[in-house]
Amino acid sequence: MSNIAVVTGATGGLGKAFVAELLKEEIDEIWAVARSEDKLGALCKQYGERIVPVICDLSNESEVKKLRGLLEEKKPNILFLINNAGMAKMGKIIDFSDDEISNTIETNCKTPVLLCQYAIPYMSAGARILNISSASSFQPNPYIALYSATKVFLRSYSRSLNYELQEKGIVSTAVCPGWIDTGMLKSEQNGKRIRFPGLVSPERVVTKALKDAKKGKDMSVCSLFVKYEHVCSKIYPQKWIMHIWGKGVKKYVED
Repeated sequence: MSNIAVVTGATGGLGKAFVAELLKEEIDEIWAVARSEDKLGALCKQYGERIVPVICDLSNESEVKKLRGLLEEKKPNILFLINNAGMAKMGKIIDFSDDEISNTIETNCKTPVLLCQYAIPYMSAGARILNISSASSFQPNPYIALYSATKVFLRSYSRSLNYELQEKGIVSTAVCPGWIDTGMLKSEQNGKRIRFPGLVSPERVVTKALKDAKKGKDMSVCSLFVKYEHVCSKIYPQKWIMHIWGKGVKKYVED
């Protein structure tokens, strides 16, 4: 039986950083899940034969179910499940298309839950689930409202799942980073350069997340800046925080 890790959104940014770090673990294979065959090929070339490419559109439930079939066929021992793939868009929610709304909810909420359901039967004591939530889950955030709401769902689900899995010795951790320096962030919008306070590297987030998961924590918060945001969300009225956020971001989405 092979010891494996499963990483979604594995070909760039945070996902790629998880792949690099997990290669240091006693793992036979890392199942790298992503849509792009070319990017998966490049990942395999960079990191070698321990990378098993899995081409899958995680916004499509029928494709996600193929992963269940693959698990049933291979029957691996899953040491790590990293639900990293996600979708985000800055803008007024009224301007989102039906497909953008549906794909965001599918990718950010439904797919991680399905993958947990599929993976847990192949996990034993000591296994770790890391679901990538966000500091945006601490309070409502106008102009990234849909993304923020999906991350609230994922944080709540992950922490509740951790409680339910305690008897099995499996840890579920909601990873709640702030802004991460990856290709997912736009440098500007509507001709205006975007500022990202508290920006950190993906490697820093990954190191902290795996460390916290191994300690059995149900939530991982990276950097003093994000810890400060988390404390503020508990102390100050959310209407105040929402107003400050909305005022700061509105200039980027105005026509």
